[in-house]
Amino acid sequence: MRSTLHQLTGRLILAAALLVCGPAAAREWSVPAEQGALQEVLKNAQAGDVLRLAPGDHAGPILIGKALTLDGAGKASITGSGTGSVVTATVPDVTIQGLTLTGSGLSQETLDAGVKLTKKAHRAIVQNNRILNNLTGVDVHGAQDAVVSNNLIEGRQDLRMNERGNGIYVWNAPHLLAEYNTIRYGRDGVFVNTSHKDTFRNNRFENLRFAVHYMHGNNGVIEGNVSEGNDIGFALMFSDRLKIRGNVSIGDRNHGLMLNYANRAEITGNRVSGGGEKCLFMYNANKNKVTDNRFEGCPIGVHFTAGSANNDFQGNAFIQNRTQVKYVGSRMLDWSTDGRGNFWSDHAAFDMNGDGFADTAYRPNDLVDQVLWTQPSAKLLIGSPAVQLLRWTQSQFPALMPGGIVDNAPLMHPPARSAPVSGVQG
Repeated sequence: MRSTLHQLTGRLILAAALLVCGPAAAREWSVPAEQGALQEVLKNAQAGDVLRLAPGDHAGPILIGKALTLDGAGKASITGSGTGSVVTATVPDVTIQGLTLTGSGLSQETLDAGVKLTKKAHRAIVQNNRILNNLTGVDVHGAQDAVVSNNLIEGRQDLRMNERGNGIYVWNAPHLLAEYNTIRYGRDGVFVNTSHKDTFRNNRFENLRFAVHYMHGNNGVIEGNVSEGNDIGFALMFSDRLKIRGNVSIGDRNHGLMLNYANRAEITGNRVSGGGEKCLFMYNANKNKVTDNRFEGCPIGVHFTAGSANNDFQGNAFIQNRTQVKYVGSRMLDWSTDGRGNFWSDHAAFDMNGDGFADTAYRPNDLVDQVLWTQPSAKLLIGSPAVQLLRWTQSQFPALMPGGIVDNAPLMHPPARSAPVSGVQG
């Protein structure tokens, strides 16, 4: 056995190619798909070397403790033992690309993953991989300036959704860039837990609980992503100064966008359509700018709770939602900013001077709506003459209106729709 191992080591060293002159020269290693070959090369390779894995299956798990590049050229796979993570990087400047990675353990405590980047794996690059049937796809656990790009990440379909891990788990990993990934069949597509200044763009999320679950992450960017058929599209919680731009939520079952204690965010150019419950749900969310979004075909366009204050709404399109706005509160809130309001598909109004703004204000709710929300049994009286008279009276005498939403400069036409940007198609 020892003789065979020595022969293998000798062959691997001879296979090192493209040697650059100099004492610290980098090598390229050709790693055969043989038992023990990858582990042996990892022992002998030096920082800066490139390991080119031959087509076929290589045994894992592996630990990368040097600044190496692992390249499978789209034809090699690494299969773990069913315990721990398949590939773990513990040093800066590691690149993992072109591989199929499968076979992690199932420990939620240790977050077993296809790829684990520890707190010293700064500037790691994980790209062009197929990360399949692991508990967690990529665990970015303290690494700064990491890149997770153009991967297909699919979770364990043999587990119940709440037993699965997340596609990309992010903890204390500032300046992470995750882009052009397709993520399916996990618990959450991206779960951010206490990490700042990260960017998630042009990813696609399918068959998940939340597409993006953002907790305690400030100054992040979420843009150009597509969420389709998930429970919730973009859940933004306990975070400050996020930029939520150009995302699409299609047929997400509960909420397209949810803000819970999310403050001072810029929410612009997003589109939510065909949601199962609410296009946008805002709970105790303050000082946000909600502009030029499209909320279409939901039972409730916006559920806006008391406790949310100083939010600016402008240029949004509310189209064919069964209830455009649900707001129960005593304050009167003007949803127009700097003389520009929003488009409401159910607002029958004229524009006599042709300036693009309706001649009358829009009020999505009246006293009857508020009674129905607080006393659902009152629906039995909705068709009664008394209720219809009350609604007509309020429409003729706006001073009788209770507190609620008013748009004093509603638009006559919706803003132009922008084309969505989707992630890779795995």
